Amino acid sequence: MERRHGWKVEPEWISTTHGIVNAVNLIVQAFCEPGDKVVVQSPVYYPFFGAVTNNRCELVHNRLAKAGERYIMDLDSLARQMDERTRLLILCSPHNPGGRVRNREEMTALAELCLSRGVLMVSDEIHHDLVYQGNTHTVLASLGPEVARRTITTTSASKTFNLAGTMTGNVIIGDGSLSRRFKLQAARCGITMPNSFGPLAAAAAYDHGEPWLKELLTYLKGNHDRVMEVVDREMPGVTSMPLEGTYLAWLDFSGTGLSMDEIVRRVQEDARLALNHGRTFGPGGELHMRLNFACPRSMLENALERLVAAFKS
Repeated sequence: MERRHGWKVEPEWISTTHGIVNAVNLIVQAFCEPGDKVVVQSPVYYPFFGAVTNNRCELVHNRLAKAGERYIMDLDSLARQMDERTRLLILCSPHNPGGRVRNREEMTALAELCLSRGVLMVSDEIHHDLVYQGNTHTVLASLGPEVARRTITTTSASKTFNLAGTMTGNVIIGDGSLSRRFKLQAARCGITMPNSFGPLAAAAAYDHGEPWLKELLTYLKGNHDRVMEVVDREMPGVTSMPLEGTYLAWLDFSGTGLSMDEIVRRVQEDARLALNHGRTFGPGGELHMRLNFACPRSMLENALERLVAAFKS
């Protein structure tokens, strides 16, 4: 983390969970009471929603705005939505599904707003190593001591190195009181140690995987560019959001004039592809589909051919 992102992490800050979805649920349980408000910035990774509502808290959608072809945070709207019942803000950085790698100025503005309202920040940074050249990931907790004291950072080797099946996630908390509170909640849920294989896999990935990661990012950028090229040239009415990171294309079908049900039918029945439905990502995801292009180029080409054929009419 220090080498790649300029943030020095002390070992005692780290708690290990059975994945990041598990971690976010534990965080909501540890720091919220039923009826408290938790803010998410939709459209966003949909398991956040259940982590809030299943723990009897109120889910608040702070809709992302669009500036040109990319998403930006609407901090004016966020300021209006926060009140005395707002306990947490869950941030997805880099953003899934929009692929934004937010700059230091954006992150600082968000942190200052949350600090002024006493809102604890939960920063899901699981895609932090999947950032394309020309973009720099900013760890939220690295912005200064005051921000670090009010930030919980979640990471994992799972996205970068395809290790999701190992069920190993990191919850990094520099503030001692917050860390003790989180660890107590994990213990109440019987979560003490990870499985035997997960830490070995993560350590092997971090110790030996950087040369592979460098090649991976080049390959993924080629896949990203190919998606953009095909969609722009051969799919009128469809756009793909330019990505700064991740391996998840965010396809906007709103220009086709088709309903969401018809879009899904063509993708699943005609193209026979398993894309994520945009509406599951919350407000702003309507008429979108998410395509995972972390695959061999030949597989992607086949998928794109089928997708183009499904929407020719």
